Amino acid sequence: MSLLPNSRTEPDGSAVIRVLGYNIRSMRDDTAALARVIRACEPDLVLVQEAPRFFRWRKKLARLALASDLVIVTGGATTTGPAILSSLRVSVERTEDVLLPHTPGLHRRGFATAVVRVAGARLGVLSCHLSLQKDERHEQAGLLLDRLAGLGVEHAIAGGDLNERPDGPAFRRLSGALTDCRAAAPWGGEHTWTPADPHQRIDAIFATEGIRVLGCGVPTDLPGVTGTDLRAATDHLPVLAALHVPAS
Repeated sequence: MSLLPNSRTEPDGSAVIRVLGYNIRSMRDDTAALARVIRACEPDLVLVQEAPRFFRWRKKLARLALASDLVIVTGGATTTGPAILSSLRVSVERTEDVLLPHTPGLHRRGFATAVVRVAGARLGVLSCHLSLQKDERHEQAGLLLDRLAGLGVEHAIAGGDLNERPDGPAFRRLSGALTDCRAAAPWGGEHTWTPADPHQRIDAIFATEGIRVLGCGVPTDLPGVTGTDLRAATDHLPVLAALHVPAS
């Protein structure tokens, strides 16, 4: 497997960043293994799904951030699960937690969003976990695109657990408007579920036009990431992308 570019700042102020998407299953599994995987990926931004939502959820998420050498940007119970973590390289301009329309009988969903700066690059960020129900999921994909456009920035990324494969209507709605980072520059593994038997890609990272994808996939062979930790950490495999974001 080729090396994934490290984070860096270019002379023109543009930034190469690492973005990790990860469903952490409410930290119900091996949190030490989870932190080791995240640390080894050396992300600038982590788009979390299924962050802790109940008793002492803030403390649990804070412990994970500390163990992963990161800080909390936004999200958690306030978005019903999606959250954003970042390295200290990232400067946060603003955040907003968004609750989506609720369908009775289904789990309520939300978006964790932020506008951040890395070096001279300004970037919108959105973490999502779409519905298990097909029609609602498709509608939420449209709401995601609207929310991303509403951040008012030239460059933006979105990622999360889509609960759908690339040939599904919600996934295609997103990939029709945004760059599917894995499809643009395959790197590492493809399938994100399940860790014990990876057989489908239902987690993804997307980017707006102008962001160059340098590599994206499951970090199966990244130094410091072991199969044992990936299987112990949670019930999804993470998606790691290296992206070049132009200076604003």
